[in-house]
Amino acid sequence: MTLGWAIISTGRHPDTKMAPAINAAADATLIAVASRDAGRAQAFAHKHSATSAYDDIDAMLANPAVDVVYVASPNALHLEHTLKAAAAGKHVLVEKPMALTAEDCQAMIDACANAGVKLGVGFHLRTHPGHQRVRELLASGGLGAVTLTTANWGRGLRGQIKPPPRADLQAWWDDPAMAGAGAFMATGVHCVDLMRYVLGREVTEVTALNDATSDRPLEELLIMSLRFDDGSLGTVMTGRRTPDYQGNDVMVYGSEGRAGVRESIAMVLDGTLDINTSDTEASEPYKNHPLALYTWQVDAFNSAVAGYGEPAASGMDGLRAAQITRAMVESASTGRRVDIP
Repeated sequence: MTLGWAIISTGRHPDTKMAPAINAAADATLIAVASRDAGRAQAFAHKHSATSAYDDIDAMLANPAVDVVYVASPNALHLEHTLKAAAAGKHVLVEKPMALTAEDCQAMIDACANAGVKLGVGFHLRTHPGHQRVRELLASGGLGAVTLTTANWGRGLRGQIKPPPRADLQAWWDDPAMAGAGAFMATGVHCVDLMRYVLGREVTEVTALNDATSDRPLEELLIMSLRFDDGSLGTVMTGRRTPDYQGNDVMVYGSEGRAGVRESIAMVLDGTLDINTSDTEASEPYKNHPLALYTWQVDAFNSAVAGYGEPAASGMDGLRAAQITRAMVESASTGRRVDIP
């Protein structure tokens, strides 16, 4: 069954990743795109072979050929657009962060459940085969008792004390009311979600340091310590002030060795599997591919709509990320440890 997809937003991520991924997926076709700017919507539709362009979201949602809506609008609008899509009977894949608060995330979960539509969140790193391999190893007990998990996503340009303002299409990322947080919302939530995914565990405690100031309230660099519900610990580093950063890895250490993927935390399929335990040694490179992780994300969502399994990441995964984000902001601003129920 081929599903008709629509996109809300013509920003960089839909343009370079998700629209091409939808077109590359086996059972998806791009039907429509919506933007506040009609000319921009038309240009995007032409570029990506969408059949319709709208400057009115309600009109797009009334299109019976649209089965799934990919919500990539500014973070603060995810709630509104998801509720509208669910009310129109459309399945929803919402870009991370799912919303700015856990309460908004719960409202989105409830709306989609009541409408009988699927809800997924854009945590593309879950589709990486190396990350899935590590998750399977841990689930089988192959690493023994887990003690420490690390995940980092650092980047930046040489010579910059702080990153310049983003291009016009991404300017809302510099608005606290629209973005919610800085580097953590952009990349750090991916690190934390990936840790939750490979471990199959929940975060119960957060301690964070970041470089936010009263003049620049959105952090550009963050270091965070975590405690999981099995008592194991974790660390995250994420930011845009680390030029030539080496170590965008996820790595898990246990009583029987280590397992992870080196240089895999990115927007492309990349990295090298690294397993060294009492029973297993493995090293497997992954060929760099710009769209694979997103195409697999679309494939997983299509399968969920067809009744086979669930999206790669659920609404509850998005809600957990929102809880952790709120704890990070509180911890960094107060200098205290914050518990997550």
